[in-house]
Amino acid sequence: MQFDVVIVGGGHGGAAQAAQLRQKGFAGSIAIVTAEADLPYERPPLSKDYLAGEKSFDRMLLRPPAFWAERQVEVLTGTRVTAVDPAARRLATLAGDIGYGTLIWAAGGDPRRLSCPGHDLAGIHAIRTRADVDALKADLRPGARVLVIGGGYIGLESAAVLAKLGHAVTVLEAMERVLARVAGPDLSAFYQAEHRAHGVIIETGAQVLAITGDNGRATGATLAGGRHVPADVIIVGIGIVPAVQPLLDAGAKGGNGVWVDDHCRTSLPGVYAIGDCALHANAFAGGAEIRLESVQNAADMAATVARALTGDPAPYHAVPWFWSNQYDLRLQTMGLSLGHDATVLRGDPATRSFSLVYLKQGKVIALDCVNAARDYVQGKVLVEQGVAVPLEALADASVPLKSFHPA
Repeated sequence: MQFDVVIVGGGHGGAAQAAQLRQKGFAGSIAIVTAEADLPYERPPLSKDYLAGEKSFDRMLLRPPAFWAERQVEVLTGTRVTAVDPAARRLATLAGDIGYGTLIWAAGGDPRRLSCPGHDLAGIHAIRTRADVDALKADLRPGARVLVIGGGYIGLESAAVLAKLGHAVTVLEAMERVLARVAGPDLSAFYQAEHRAHGVIIETGAQVLAITGDNGRATGATLAGGRHVPADVIIVGIGIVPAVQPLLDAGAKGGNGVWVDDHCRTSLPGVYAIGDCALHANAFAGGAEIRLESVQNAADMAATVARALTGDPAPYHAVPWFWSNQYDLRLQTMGLSLGHDATVLRGDPATRSFSLVYLKQGKVIALDCVNAARDYVQGKVLVEQGVAVPLEALADASVPLKSFHPA
């Protein structure tokens, strides 16, 4: 098989890439190659609506099946790429080689697994694909004791869903607070209190030394200090490992992801990378090289590559944004709070509607908005342009953020 463009990965980035190429008039042949058995689908609902049984899988498809056929995009499901030959411009798969003119790597990442004794026992689950969640749901029994290892978005979202379904949930976080990698202490404290109010046990500073088992199935975790936490089912949500090894083996620059320039080009000829696996210098992280695991990043990087391949190049430059739904709380984040030196609270957490504004050297760099959509929308300009706003003025939630927009 030979295609003008081969997109590896059937997530948000891969689907957006094919759609945007066609939208911008690209007439060559396109294939999406995905290791999963399904057509491209939404991933955020996996730890929310889909786990809760509130959203059927057909409603999660990013496009109806006819969309791909109408736009002459071939979707090769169940096809895992094992090697890349950049000189010959060929991909190796178990089903045979695939030739390409341009390769766009949108493979995302694989769930980071535990490495402690007992990590391979039955009853331990990740949440990354539809198959992962289907296996988890099949393993749950009414009133099951669920142990969630990891207090990030995935861990807390699944904890919220399972608590609402009547399971006894315990969250173990190795750091001193939940959401420590993505939010400030005030937001962490709010969410810890929220989960505890819903009956979820939150333990921070909890180091898992081993998973215990019986007859090949996990029965709990042993923590540093020797205490045992029993469980019927274990969910591991400790991040992802970028799925870039074939590119690195082919000589691509990278490590924690594959390096790309501001047009999403890797160091290999004719090879681009987008989404969760793309290590890039981000203006909203002070120019630091980071990976962004978000739908926004995947779609905006796809737009950057589509422009490059259709003769209208422009560097990637987009304000990062994220969201998380837990219970009746909608958290919307604009920007990156990395390196902030001041935090301003707008509103009262007791009302369940408030925002935290993060500043660096007097300029707004990020916002965490809980049930505060107006702040989220109006805060984008402040982050995008790095607007300096007096702390006292920001703290008055009755003053809309748009009043601080540059003239």
